[in-house]
Amino acid sequence: MEISHLLNASAAIVVGGGTVLGTVLRAGIGDCRTTIVALARLVRPAFHAEKVRADLAGQVAQIRQDGVLRARFRQVGDAEFDEATEALISSRSIEALIERHEQHARRRRKAAAAAARTLYQAADLGPVFGLAGTLVSLSQLPPEGVARAALSGAISLAVLTTLYGVLVANIIFAPLARAVERQADAEEAARQEVIDWLSWQLAPALPTQVAATRQAPRAAPVRAPAPVEAEDRPAVDPLGEVA
Repeated sequence: MEISHLLNASAAIVVGGGTVLGTVLRAGIGDCRTTIVALARLVRPAFHAEKVRADLAGQVAQIRQDGVLRARFRQVGDAEFDEATEALISSRSIEALIERHEQHARRRRKAAAAAARTLYQAADLGPVFGLAGTLVSLSQLPPEGVARAALSGAISLAVLTTLYGVLVANIIFAPLARAVERQADAEEAARQEVIDWLSWQLAPALPTQVAATRQAPRAAPVRAPAPVEAEDRPAVDPLGEVA
């Protein structure tokens, strides 16, 4: 088998161009732009947990030493943690930190879902345009009496468009969709670890947390009932009357 026989620019244009055009029309410009951003993040991830934790370590040490009232907000370059730490310092509450984290997490999950959905739609459209290219190629079959070369060329184009449609769906778009989903899950897990670490480090330095701990009522110890002596028990006759 010669690889050159599997290369055909016309088939690639029909299948690739048709799949891209159909995906844009079906998903919309907004989701396609989100998909491009998600694909770029596969090549160059935007979040590095160790770097963000190292950047936050200095501010955490300052808050634990001087208290949150004297703390000054310092940016670390990540939009989520910049907003979350600023909200924590201004409100002096872990709840504000968690709330900002959840807001950003919902936006990231929505964007990742839109990107994966768009890529899955492209995977569905690939074989469709492969079949469309096959039908177009078969419609261009030359009449009887024409050279065999022209007939074999039309049949070859028809076969290649079908092949391209299957390959585009199962080797390009579907794997990219799963890669976007995996990358999004890994980033969410890494961000959650940093948020948990930050909450654990700063909780003792926040006045609201300290006050809640001090004002928490202590549960009264449960005492077992005193045993009843035999002589203090009322006598009961067989008829059920108390003596």
